[in-house]
Amino acid sequence: MTIYSQIIHNRDKGVKLLAILIDPDKFELDPAFAKAYLKKIPTTTTHIFIGGSTDPALKTATVVQLLKAETALPIILFPGNYNQVTPDADAILFLSLLSGDNAEFLIGQQTKAARAVQQSKLEVIPTGYLLIDGGSVTAVQRVSKTSPMSQDDTERIVDTALAGQYLGKKCIYLEAGSGAKTAVKPSIIKAVCDTLNIPVIVGGGIRNSMQMELAYEAGATMVVIGTAFEENSWNDC
Repeated sequence: MTIYSQIIHNRDKGVKLLAILIDPDKFELDPAFAKAYLKKIPTTTTHIFIGGSTDPALKTATVVQLLKAETALPIILFPGNYNQVTPDADAILFLSLLSGDNAEFLIGQQTKAARAVQQSKLEVIPTGYLLIDGGSVTAVQRVSKTSPMSQDDTERIVDTALAGQYLGKKCIYLEAGSGAKTAVKPSIIKAVCDTLNIPVIVGGGIRNSMQMELAYEAGATMVVIGTAFEENSWNDC
């Protein structure tokens, strides 16, 4: 069974999927660090995402290798740049930034990554990526030179996500951005989930279990948490 088919299967069964996002640029290249990091993440974690807006030291491949040695969880690339593609992972979210008007992140980076992906054995999961305003200027916004979508414009967000589905995306990722002050509103998540029939992934600004549960209740198939574990600020309230 492919990773994507497992996601669909779990969604249909009502299983809550949780991905921990690891930024390779902030990860220590040490087996002991990788082991310790994996011990502190929730036991309910189902997937590991690897990626960041930048990886100037090209650490992605090494981080994937370190984690593969310590866990059987699926490791999925969440690349911010074509240089973050490595065949050592299990799958890749082949992202297209649908919320912005910068062709480089709509198709340019994807064109640069295409041959490397083809030559790998990575499972490819085409994913529409929507950057939602989380109340702060995020790395995604700076790197992509695009503006996030306003949380007051639910209709535009839903229409963009629906267009992504019709373009053939297998998932839609609603992202408030790393370190966002506010997460994507449950009302937005619900509106998107009620309209689409593909899995919806939600991340950015989720710092406690209550916010996570609200995202699930709104229909999110998978919740992604990153900064809260990087900063040891996760609250299990």
